Amino acid sequence: MEKQEELRVRVVQSDIIWEDKEANLNHYNDLLSNADDGNADIIVLPEMYSTGFSMNVKQLAETTDGPTMKLAQSWAKQYNASIIGSFIAQEDGLYYNRGFAAMPNGKTYFYDKRHLFIGGEKQIFTPGDNHLTIAYKGWNIALCICYDLRFPVWLRNKDCAYDLMLCIAEWPSNRQYIFEHLLIARAIENQSYVCACNRVGTDGNQLSYIGGSQLIDYKGKVKGRCTDNVEETRTFTLLKYPLESHREKVPVWKDADSFYWG
Repeated sequence: MEKQEELRVRVVQSDIIWEDKEANLNHYNDLLSNADDGNADIIVLPEMYSTGFSMNVKQLAETTDGPTMKLAQSWAKQYNASIIGSFIAQEDGLYYNRGFAAMPNGKTYFYDKRHLFIGGEKQIFTPGDNHLTIAYKGWNIALCICYDLRFPVWLRNKDCAYDLMLCIAEWPSNRQYIFEHLLIARAIENQSYVCACNRVGTDGNQLSYIGGSQLIDYKGKVKGRCTDNVEETRTFTLLKYPLESHREKVPVWKDADSFYWG
């Protein structure tokens, strides 16, 4: 694949209507169609963007050919961009917080959230056991979902396998300080860009979210951030050469300890 120096990543920091799939999908359709900051290579949506972070799986779960995925795949073609998000998936009688990357060429990749939150998700969903790294436009891109961010061994960038980590989240405001500092830590230790997309608003459990969607570079510097408590789409431009140069000049990744995923 031809190497692309620039990568444009659009985050869609938005409110989510509690357990109303049709209303959410229509709302995101409007947000994407009204974005006025040029073309994007990747469009990132929050965790469980079509339902909110609900445990009502019997009512809300879908298969991978349900309305959430069908619309995401149509957006990928319409905007010629990879669409990133997650939804409540049902497969063989089990439920997953399933991340996805819908590609403009029609392919779709999936990642089931590995670390399930102790506040109910762990009792209902099944954890995934595989990483997802996608080669796209000359960049290697990894996906993690919310609570995964707390676990550096799972996210270790062994031998610089990825250039960008995308973190989709519904991370509440009472733990916002933790969220933002974990994002910086993951960027520094993995010598990778990290881009997070978090929601705003209040959910059906009366948890509030301020957003804090942002791009962090491989040195841990925040390069751009959405406005707190505001629905906003913002596109960040990532450059490949400075990342590669930093890894070459400061090759700390070569001294990483050995470990086994799983």
